[in-house]
Amino acid sequence: MVTPASPSRRQLLTGAAASVVASTAVLAGPATAEPRRSTPAPETVPLPNGLRPEGITSGPGTRFYVGSLADGRIVAGDLLTATSSTLLPGAAGRALRGLFWDARTNLVWAAGNVGAVGHVWAVDGSTGAVVQDTAVEGAQFLNDLVVAGDTVWVTDSRIVPDRLTRITLTTGGAPTGAAPTFVPLGGAWPQGDGVAVNANGIRILPDGNLLLNNSRVGGLWQVDPATGETSEIPVSGGPGITGGDGLVLDGRTLYNVRGSGQAEVSVLELVPVGSAWAARWRGARTDVTLDVPSTATLAGGWLWAVNARFGVPSPETASYWVTRLPAR
Repeated sequence: MVTPASPSRRQLLTGAAASVVASTAVLAGPATAEPRRSTPAPETVPLPNGLRPEGITSGPGTRFYVGSLADGRIVAGDLLTATSSTLLPGAAGRALRGLFWDARTNLVWAAGNVGAVGHVWAVDGSTGAVVQDTAVEGAQFLNDLVVAGDTVWVTDSRIVPDRLTRITLTTGGAPTGAAPTFVPLGGAWPQGDGVAVNANGIRILPDGNLLLNNSRVGGLWQVDPATGETSEIPVSGGPGITGGDGLVLDGRTLYNVRGSGQAEVSVLELVPVGSAWAARWRGARTDVTLDVPSTATLAGGWLWAVNARFGVPSPETASYWVTRLPAR
């Protein structure tokens, strides 16, 4: 169980014994934060040292789940009490990236790999039992995923030619044991080179189409799930979308982690244009405690970003945490 007293933002970054400082979360651009909904709320939520977190998801309520690149464990806890414990123990050679909690089944879906083989797991959100483990032969870098209806959609960031992995569920979201199938990405999609991270974050647009970002070339992309036909979503205002990691979609408000900066979360408004979509820049969330955030989740009226701290010295012993940011 990880239950330390909530450290200040400066303490988390420097290890100093200074007293807790006030929240320094700011919003760049025209959007303004809503009033606090769940109070008191901690500024940061500590995670186990050496965890090397990448994916975060949440539900029900303020319960959260974070996956580990170091050993493939999942830690779970409560964002408002800033506590966590191990839900799924680690395993040699396993690494987890994207996570997605499905409210229908209380399953936490996780994408990653064991050695060189890509896997997608369904983990019971209460017990940590692995309900389904799907090996994806030929996968190169399974990264993020989303559950929609009877399908789990997974990005593969280094596969050539680019494709999405599709895993079929029952209509209620239960695993079926079906083998994965694939949807090639075509149309305007910028094909990757097999080295740089290409397709990364994935979510479902309000009309049922898929939404992707691209870490290599930036931008936002609309995908027809039946054909893989892809078109770029034009973005107006702001500095432009130059990259991106995890995506969070709340109605038509889109949060793109590191979409236009290494220490921020871009905020955009999606606008329907006929059968297509456009996006308008609405600012960025940033904070002194953000240290290469990778993914984020909405819970308790706040946006919570997990800090992967890519490039930190001695990642196997480094400290890690989740940062609270204002939501829309």
